Amino acid sequence: MPARPAVPPPGPVPRQGTDAGERPPRRPAAYETPIDITARLRPVGELPGPRPADAWPPPEHPAETTARLHPVRARHPIRTAAALTCAVLGLGLIGGAATGSWLTGDSSADAAAHTAYSEGRTLWHSLPVDTFFPRTLDGEGAGPGGADRVWTRIVVAPDGDCATSLDPLLTRALEPVGCARVLRATYTDATSSHVTTVGLVFTKGDAQAMRALDTRFRAEGLDKRRDLMPRALRGPGTVAARFGDRQRASWRVSVLTDAPVVVFSVSGFADGRAVADPRPAAEAQAKGATSAPAQSGLGHEAEGIADGVERGLRRSLSTAMEPGT
Repeated sequence: MPARPAVPPPGPVPRQGTDAGERPPRRPAAYETPIDITARLRPVGELPGPRPADAWPPPEHPAETTARLHPVRARHPIRTAAALTCAVLGLGLIGGAATGSWLTGDSSADAAAHTAYSEGRTLWHSLPVDTFFPRTLDGEGAGPGGADRVWTRIVVAPDGDCATSLDPLLTRALEPVGCARVLRATYTDATSSHVTTVGLVFTKGDAQAMRALDTRFRAEGLDKRRDLMPRALRGPGTVAARFGDRQRASWRVSVLTDAPVVVFSVSGFADGRAVADPRPAAEAQAKGATSAPAQSGLGHEAEGIADGVERGLRRSLSTAMEPGT
């Protein structure tokens, strides 16, 4: 009986060719471990341990980036023609609207209005007080019968808000446009017998809001209501020292529509006498008016000083809108 071959002792089995320094043969490619290149597409499990609430951003909506892989259906000829027709019509309408705006000048008007309002809102703190309220104010033909007037500034108030500078009811009437700041000054005439407070209310409203407020003031007669009369600005140590609410005789309130500003004025006697029947400036200047404000010319004072300050405001606004300023 032939002898069985000896069983090698336990241990590592020598690989063929290792003794001769040869590299072991490679296994067929089918047995290679595949390289994972799609790990980012598989859902990632939760990491061990608690996750801080603020360590992760909120989930984002997935962005569609594989539209080109979806099967594309054949386009229907009628639908294609309809889409092209709509595109041509749309471009025609846009071009027509642009041409119409250019021909009528609407775009230029809108740009100018926007500039006037954007500049007007900041004008109050970018210009010196003498620009708004000159030390002397000329009123050519502003007095009764077309007489010339010259007024001298005697009091200037620090800029304030509506709550502390205006009557509560007038403040409430201006709420639709918002109140940013109020500037006030008081003038006297050449004889020092009349005193007039003039003011500028810079609002937060846009052009549409200012037009709506102007329409309301005119339609409802708010500019003629005595309970909406502006307050007087006293001047201790001046001829306006006794100019208070009871001394108010005539007033004017104008809502501008080309700038975010309301201009007002109120006039009275410098000697402190009370006026029982104050009248709006337009009424006190009417021909044949016999009221005390009309007979004394205080309606002309309120109108003339407000008009002069308003003209100066428009000049300043025009200068601020010039290129390079």
